Amino acid sequence: MKQKMNINYIIGVVGAILFCVVGMVSKVTPDFKVQINFKWLLNFFDPASIFITIGCTLFIVVASFQGSMIKQMGKHFKIILNSNQFDPLFYIDQLEELAQVARKEGLLALEERAKQQTDPFFRQAVMLVVDANDSDKVQNILETDIDNMSSRHDAVARMYEKAAGIAPAFGMVGTLVGLVNMLKSMDLSSGGQSSLGSDMGTALITTLYGCLLAHMIFGPIATQLRNRDEEEVLCKLIIVEGVKSIQAGENPKFIRERLMTYMSQKEREISSGADNGVKDNKGKKIKNR
Repeated sequence: MKQKMNINYIIGVVGAILFCVVGMVSKVTPDFKVQINFKWLLNFFDPASIFITIGCTLFIVVASFQGSMIKQMGKHFKIILNSNQFDPLFYIDQLEELAQVARKEGLLALEERAKQQTDPFFRQAVMLVVDANDSDKVQNILETDIDNMSSRHDAVARMYEKAAGIAPAFGMVGTLVGLVNMLKSMDLSSGGQSSLGSDMGTALITTLYGCLLAHMIFGPIATQLRNRDEEEVLCKLIIVEGVKSIQAGENPKFIRERLMTYMSQKEREISSGADNGVKDNKGKKIKNR
């Protein structure tokens, strides 16, 4: 399958950051004129807030999860940026083709096709059928594999959800630190007013950093990872049902119709239109997948 960039995620995150920055550097004057001054961004830069909110959040995540999971953060970003890594229709087409081969040449003919599969789970499923294993045993092995995979994915998503929950908490810690320092400096007669503004800034900016981390960084990542898990689980359930049907010797067209029940009605109509070369409601021909 040709990989496709997850445009929605990129647009959403970049757009949120852009609008946040615009809000930071602009204000409306009493005569309804908009002023933009990028120097105002410096008002939102505070080293103490960075250490307290960002630093503490990252290190608590490190303390809470295994190092092997932390090291795979780059892989997690690659997963969420690929929006069509798991396409159910791709697997349905593949299974229909395998069913036609098995019907004409027998199950043993699928061994060579299985070796050509790049998806390890798909390859394993086909080989279990080729090796003439009992249908119930095949289903049990594959479903156990799916459950274990989903558990691993859940642990990864929970890591980012944990970070999304920790960040605002440390934002509040930073707020308390700033307020304590501010109250300690309230003796204006001894020059304490010189640090009053910076202490109050730390108190407020840490809360800002915590909210931004939780809702603009970690939250969307966790959601995207759970979406990818659901997509992969769906594709693997389709594979399980498909290989069972192939093993039972069912008609390839019937197998396709059964597997299409995993799809929404709209996706079925689009697939049917692509197969028949019909046109959509705008008059454009729907190409085959």
